[in-house]
Amino acid sequence: MLFNITNLVDDRNCYEVIRELRWSDGVKCPHCGGTHYKRHGYHNTCEHRHRYQCKGCQKYFDDLTNTVFEGHHQPLKVWILCLYLMGLNLSNAQIAQELGLNESVCQNMTTILRTGFYNKRPEEVLEGEVELDELYVVAGHKGNSDKVKKKSVSLDGDG
Repeated sequence: MLFNITNLVDDRNCYEVIRELRWSDGVKCPHCGGTHYKRHGYHNTCEHRHRYQCKGCQKYFDDLTNTVFEGHHQPLKVWILCLYLMGLNLSNAQIAQELGLNESVCQNMTTILRTGFYNKRPEEVLEGEVELDELYVVAGHKGNSDKVKKKSVSLDGDG
């Protein structure tokens, strides 16, 4: 018996999880960082998407403001399922088939999600002694050992 995986997840639960993860320390305005706000109903396209108004800067925001999920037509549950299927290492074609999407739409979604992860990754800072297995010092001087020797001498500060 086949079933549609999108029937296993609903938007209400997805928004609850997003709020728990995003606002774990309390709701903060994504524009000014203020913590004083008032609930302003729901977003006009989704009954589970809370809207807020910051009492500091007076700007409106919602559960998805300044996230990778903001401003797209697919429901949040489709994005969450896409993310889950990406974690299973499925191809874009397989994800598109599972979610009933066009492959180009799926490609766009996975690119947005991967870019979002890449942009949020912590900066890697190397400390202490760092060991390299291989190093290609100077490109373009292959077979010309005199230029390489001259270049390595100048790097050592001797010339």
